[in-house]
Amino acid sequence: MNPIAFHLLGRPIYWYGIIIAVGVLVGIYLAMRYAKKLGYDPDMIIDFCLIAIPLAIVGARLYYVVFSWNYYSKNLLDIIKIWEGGLALYGAVIGGVAGAYIFARKGKISFWDLCDIFAPSLILGQALGRWGNFFNQEAYGYAINNPSWQWFPAAVYIDANSQWHMATFFYESMWNFAVFFFLLYYKRKRKKSGEIFLLYLILYSVGRVVIEGLRTDSLYLGSFRVSQLLSGILIVAGTAFFIARRKKEDSLAIISDLEETVANAQAVEEESLDENSPADQHEVNSEEIDINKIDTEKDNKME
Repeated sequence: MNPIAFHLLGRPIYWYGIIIAVGVLVGIYLAMRYAKKLGYDPDMIIDFCLIAIPLAIVGARLYYVVFSWNYYSKNLLDIIKIWEGGLALYGAVIGGVAGAYIFARKGKISFWDLCDIFAPSLILGQALGRWGNFFNQEAYGYAINNPSWQWFPAAVYIDANSQWHMATFFYESMWNFAVFFFLLYYKRKRKKSGEIFLLYLILYSVGRVVIEGLRTDSLYLGSFRVSQLLSGILIVAGTAFFIARRKKEDSLAIISDLEETVANAQAVEEESLDENSPADQHEVNSEEIDINKIDTEKDNKME
């Protein structure tokens, strides 16, 4: 598979770049629509992207360099050569979240809302981006020697070693598409800001834990695959945050219901007092008249 789509002004245009560009544009469109639905100015999405995209690229590169330091420590100038490959998706996510935090603080908007707005776009970009790996013939898994399984999409043929390998890029792409459609569905059921983003972290990480174990090009921290380790941490942390925020929402709802119940009870009591007041007053006046009548009769008899 030729990774070059065409040449423009004598320079190669790669399929990977085209796919990423399409993913970014579609993601921005979806984010603008959801931002408007939540009551935000859709144009803020463009401003956010001017901060988040550069930070995502830097984060993706730094993540890869840090965990490939044995090579880059001896080739420092290669650190800036991102056009030669070496970008990590988790690094891009970290950079993008950092951009969201900065933008939310600067614009005085909800950080969690901003994360929810971009979560579906992010997973969609990842689903599309994995097809860039297909054109570049990378991010594949272990070799498949059984001819019965040497067909796409179960496997992919790699020209570099003339061998069939597990099509892990395809597995992850399909999982990411499934997560994307689930998040679109869940947007209508969101009870607390941040839930969509937290579900993105949890569900993406679940798929990554499994699929990363099948790849042959993983980054390692000692004897552990870095992405598997980070995915496990995100699953635990994301689940804990989701439960904590949901419990907080439920507690606030209970308090609100109690306050409403008390207010209604007070209103009923006040209404009851207002209804009984004229009758009580009439009864008191009648008693005063009767007393005065008795006193008058006594005076007449004494006279």
